[in-house]
Amino acid sequence: MGPLMKLRSPLAFCSSMLLCFIVLLLVCCKIKGVVELPPNVSVPAVIVFGDSIMDTGNNNNNMQTWARCNFAPYGKDFPAGIPTGRFSNGKVPSDLIVEELGIKELLPAYLDPNLQPKDLITGVCFASGGSGYDPLTSKISTAITLPDQINMFKKYLEKLKGIVGEDRTKFIVANSVFLLVQGSNDIYNTYFLSHARQLQYDLPTYTRLLVTSASNFLKEIYELGARRVGVFGAPPIGCVPFVRTVLGGIVRECVENQNEACKLFNNQLSEELDSLNQNLPNSRMVYLDVYNPLLDIIQNYQQYGYKVEDRGCCGTGELEAAVICNPLAPPCPDVEDYIFWDSFHPSESAYKKLVASLLRKHLYQFF
Repeated sequence: MGPLMKLRSPLAFCSSMLLCFIVLLLVCCKIKGVVELPPNVSVPAVIVFGDSIMDTGNNNNNMQTWARCNFAPYGKDFPAGIPTGRFSNGKVPSDLIVEELGIKELLPAYLDPNLQPKDLITGVCFASGGSGYDPLTSKISTAITLPDQINMFKKYLEKLKGIVGEDRTKFIVANSVFLLVQGSNDIYNTYFLSHARQLQYDLPTYTRLLVTSASNFLKEIYELGARRVGVFGAPPIGCVPFVRTVLGGIVRECVENQNEACKLFNNQLSEELDSLNQNLPNSRMVYLDVYNPLLDIIQNYQQYGYKVEDRGCCGTGELEAAVICNPLAPPCPDVEDYIFWDSFHPSESAYKKLVASLLRKHLYQFF
């Protein structure tokens, strides 16, 4: 036995062998991705923060919130037809992105009671339906706030260190892709719908507050080791079915002041990310434009193979979302005809188109 082996205890040797086995198993079990990464580039995991666009089930056991969907008809087209807490008929962008990158098929919720230690190594989702950059937004919907999502991430890091060790944890965090999706709930629910902030702020000031919150969040996860971070802009919420029903008049047109608010926020967010990249060494803070791709799908829906652009598949499609989209509101015969699954959230089909567009346009910016 060599001198190095004499210095290592049997327990340390077994732990090292177990770690090697886990890493080898994960490498062998990766699925075949669609996108090609640059040579010598590794993306070991995807870590997601945000709202219902990305939530893969963190709100399931939060009985105080209306922002839950772990019941039919949600999940109608998910594997085995199971309602998992994803706000869609099937997969959401969290899942589609890890699948496209060849990491795994689904991104589990961090609060999933069936979460396994091996799941942590390739990434989890901390997003919570109903949350926002504005603390009042999460309070209105009783969602998991961004500070609480960061606290969960810190606990995740400790668990990950216990599985793969501190050095490997640092490598995973530094090379993973982080994603952040917020803003829609702030702009529509907190500012326009409840009027809770209109008495305090004009719109440019309010969107600047949201961007400041985003910036503080990004600085905090940067200090925790994150380097590759994709930040989604706000979509054209003035064109989602619910907003068209409530504010779009008899013909349910897109509501332009909502869309203008989103564009204002997006411009400010993009500029802030440019500033962060200049001031945070080795950071890759990437602005991900979803506004224009989704608006193009809505305005040219027939070219994308859809028949209905202004209603969701669930129930009448005009108001049903979350607890209102339930077994008493049966879905349409063919969800493939619809851009939206419910009155707020796109269908899996539309998400696939958006994710493919985003990766083609922005993936290189992370490296």
